[in-house]
Amino acid sequence: MEKVEFLILRSLLYNEEFLRKTLPFLKKEYFEDFNQRVVFEEIASFTEQYNEPITKEALSIEIQKRSDFNDSVYKEISHLISCLDDVTVEQNWLVDTTEKWCRDRAIYLALMDSIQIADGQDEKRNRDAIPSILSDALAVSFDNNVGHDYLQDYEARYESYHKKEDRIPFDLEYFNKITKGGLPNKTLNIALAGTGVGKSLFMCHMAASVLLQGSNVLYITLEMAEEKIAERIDANLLNVNIQELSDLPKVMFENKVTKLAEKTQGTLIIKEYPTASAHSGHFKSLINELALKKSFRPDIIFIDYLNICASSRYRGNLSVNSYSYIKAIAEELRGLAVEANVPIVSATQTTRSGYGSSDVELTDTSESFGLPATADLMFALISTEELESLGQIMVKQLKNRYNDPTINKRFIVGIDRAKMRLYDCEQSAQDDILDSGREEEYTYEEQKPKKSFEGFKFS
Repeated sequence: MEKVEFLILRSLLYNEEFLRKTLPFLKKEYFEDFNQRVVFEEIASFTEQYNEPITKEALSIEIQKRSDFNDSVYKEISHLISCLDDVTVEQNWLVDTTEKWCRDRAIYLALMDSIQIADGQDEKRNRDAIPSILSDALAVSFDNNVGHDYLQDYEARYESYHKKEDRIPFDLEYFNKITKGGLPNKTLNIALAGTGVGKSLFMCHMAASVLLQGSNVLYITLEMAEEKIAERIDANLLNVNIQELSDLPKVMFENKVTKLAEKTQGTLIIKEYPTASAHSGHFKSLINELALKKSFRPDIIFIDYLNICASSRYRGNLSVNSYSYIKAIAEELRGLAVEANVPIVSATQTTRSGYGSSDVELTDTSESFGLPATADLMFALISTEELESLGQIMVKQLKNRYNDPTINKRFIVGIDRAKMRLYDCEQSAQDDILDSGREEEYTYEEQKPKKSFEGFKFS
């Protein structure tokens, strides 16, 4: 039976369609045989330089120019080239077979690399790199989509205009208004706030509300311990002051959690990583591991918080500036959102000038102005002494790809820090701060969630 490697080389030489489709995904290290690797190198080099397929004759001439092997090897390579005859093979089968071969070779090489790293034989990489190496290998695939033909694909485009987009709704009225019903998949959503204002509280509250909707939630924390995040969510869902949780008798606590479990079909997983130690590659590996071990796939991911993540792009590079570093993290997290087909919610710090300000702007984003450029939704959480005395917090839209950000640019939500909850305020609270007279009718009633705790009766 003809080896796949030989078939690939023959097809690269004589099948231009196959060449154009597969060459970007092929790597010389995939070819285990030295002679085959040399032939592939020359085919790839010629195509890159001249943007044309190489002929058999030109390939032989290019091989003659090589000086990195002896006469014996030259004869073997020449014989290999002479055997590369034209052959007709079903195109789709050929592409699929090549894709599988690439993935198998990538996985094999990734395993070999991982073993070397684990044995301490790689001076440049440590064991933290292994999950990313394996994840990248498993993700090897050919992208056969050549794009949207504007004039030819109008029917599909028209259907997309009338297709209801899957969203994760909020349990807060004005957040649903500004997002047209909630957060779509494949998006990155950022809360901007100063220390202690409510970044983690917002994410914990939203995680709790999404769980009550029956969705699967993955909460990744790089700042607080898993138990501390769970404690905040306990206060929220069990309707108990966070300071009083430890005073609950075990039987009462168990009863409340049991009743909560009966109310939802969702699952909440909280995973802790050391600060600045984990990046999108680790999160991707975690998602895969949860799918294998727990049959769990998240509907939404919370990352607490963006600035203390690591970057897979700049691993161990201390010379990169903060703008590039934070922007890279944001881009990697948005890429993860697209790959996992979920919304990702995270947060970032304000600058010193933005801390305590009653009118935060995009320029108050700590460390990187490149972050807002990547996010789909970005909003500031603003607390003042007056708002705090009223048990309220202001939300200001900074960027919004879902809706017109001038509509409800600012709005108020209630905050109960003892129970780690947010709640809708009376309209009179909104009337005092709305800076736009424009109103928008909420048209997503079917997606509008019920009040978070409606129907909950804990003994």
